Parts: sequence; C-alpha cells; structure tokens
Amino acid sequence: MQGTDIGIDLGTASILVYVKGKGVVLKEPSVVAIDSDTKQIKAIGEEARLMLGRTPDNIRAIRPLRQGVISDYTVTEKMMKYFIRKALGKRNFRKPRVAVCVPSGVTEVERKAVFDATEQAGAREVSIIEEPIAAAIGAGIDISKPCGNMIVDIGGGTTDIAVISLGGTVVSESIKIAGDDFDEAIGYYIKKKHNVIIGERTSEDIKIKIGSAFPRAETDYMDVRGRNLLTGLPNTIKVSSDETEEALRDSTSKIVDAIHRVLEKTPPELAADIADRGIVLTGGGSMLRGLENLIESRTGINTMTADEPMTCVAIGTGKFVEFNSVNNTTI
Repeated sequence: MQGTDIGIDLGTASILVYVKGKGVVLKEPSVVAIDSDTKQIKAIGEEARLMLGRTPDNIRAIRPLRQGVISDYTVTEKMMKYFIRKALGKRNFRKPRVAVCVPSGVTEVERKAVFDATEQAGAREVSIIEEPIAAAIGAGIDISKPCGNMIVDIGGGTTDIAVISLGGTVVSESIKIAGDDFDEAIGYYIKKKHNVIIGERTSEDIKIKIGSAFPRAETDYMDVRGRNLLTGLPNTIKVSSDETEEALRDSTSKIVDAIHRVLEKTPPELAADIADRGIVLTGGGSMLRGLENLIESRTGINTMTADEPMTCVAIGTGKFVEFNSVNNTTI
C-alpha cells in the first residue's frame, strides 16, 4: 500500500498541511492550550487561539514556535501529531512521507529539532526544505532555470529573503521581523499615543482591516475597544490607517533594509534578472497593504505579491516531497 506524501508549513502563527492530490487541507493557528496543573493539552489550533488572553490562571494558551523555530519541543511534537492525523483522517494506515519547511537562517540544532519532532509525530521519512525555496515553488516559479528570482517570504515570526537560481539559494537572509512584530508595533503605538491597552487579537484585527505600510490616497478608520490606562475602564477609540503606517514604519523599514542587503550581495547577472523579473512577495505578512509600493519605491524594482501568498509555502513544500530529489535535503 502506498503511503501519503504531505508538506507542512510549520509557521509561527499558523500551520498549513498540504496533502498530495488534495492540496492544502488544513490551516490552523499554531496555538496550544495547556493546563498548568496537570500539564495536559486542553485544545489545539483554532479552539486554542480563541482562548488567547481569555483563560483562567491554570490554563495557558501558548505558541510552541517562536520566530520560526521550536521553543517548546514536547508541545510542538504533540501539536504536529494532532495536525497530521487531522489532515490524513482515520483511514490512513501507513505513516506518511513528510516535508517540513524551516527559515533559511536556522542553525543545524534547530533544523534537527524540527526533523526529530516530525519523525516523533509519525512521519515515515522526513525532508527539510528552506522556506524561500518552498515559497518560490508554491508561487509557480520554475526555480530549475539558470536565472535569478528574488523571493521575500514574510511569515508570522521571520522574514526570509532569498535569491534563487538553478534550484538553489545563491544569497539569503532571514530576519526575526514579521507579522507578529506588526501586531506588537500596533499595540505599542496605541498604548503610547491613546493610553489604551489592546490585546493581541485586536492588534491583528487592526492590521488586517486598516493596516498599511505606505501612505494611502484615502484614509480608513476603525473603532477599537481596549482598556484605558488612566481610568482602568473599557474605552473605544478611532484609529486611522495613517496611524498604522506610522506604527509599522520601523518594522517595515527593517524588512526593506534586509532586501537591500541581499541585493547588494547578489551577483551582477542575477541582479539584472531580478530587475527584469521583479521581486515576489509570499507569506501572510505580505498581505499588508502598501508593502509592494514601499519596497518598489525604495528599491526601484517592480514588486508583486503571489496569487495565494498564505498557502505558497505549504504548496511548495508539498510539491517538493512529490519529487524524488529529497536525498540532498534529508538529514
């Protein structure tokens, strides 16, 4: 009986699972709720995310992955086992072949931790693929050709920037600034400017609905509820898209600076290819409005976002495991 091939985008914010022949079958937050007293897992995924900031003292809703790497090995292993079973269903009797992506800047120790956790979660065979390569494959780029492609994958915990040619990474950089930092920056800005404290989920909501990385022609507004720092009482304020641009300026500038550094290290021939072909953005963080405009205005290179930026890495990881060229990336 033939086993199943699956690809896992092991993200800081979300986990996506791609199953061969079916596409992306599962997308859930990488959050786990644990009972501190009994050490038992109470909920995983979306159910656990709804508990963030709303749990009693004995139940903690945690993210076992931080900035693209495993911060809690045991919990990550249990979470992966749960997601693999959920994606495959009960009818699958043979262990799957699994490809997992990691940020391009991970150490050998961090890479080994991902490998071991995947194996313990029930994989028959494990392949490790770097996120920019997976993102490029998922975005429909033919990475086997001898020409330069620049991928900027903005996830929840890390931003991976890479120049890819002939199926490999020529120059890359991974920085620990991404979607989660956008949320944090918005929360900090509102606390500082409006004296109102808001939760993680509210910050993310603001980012998705009116967040912007570049000044907009028309300003959007949103009513935001939080707790007033001075009175301690619930308070509603009006936040504008211009304010989010100001709040996110430091984080988005660091991403653009990293793109600059990668371009500076790129061989001239490949740099000329990138000037012709443009920069491709993938990952959930790339959906921030105005990010294309910001990168384009600072680099002078045409910048576009992939069709399905959220699922690019998962699709690319899944397609990677379908090929039999896994030997050189399997630990």
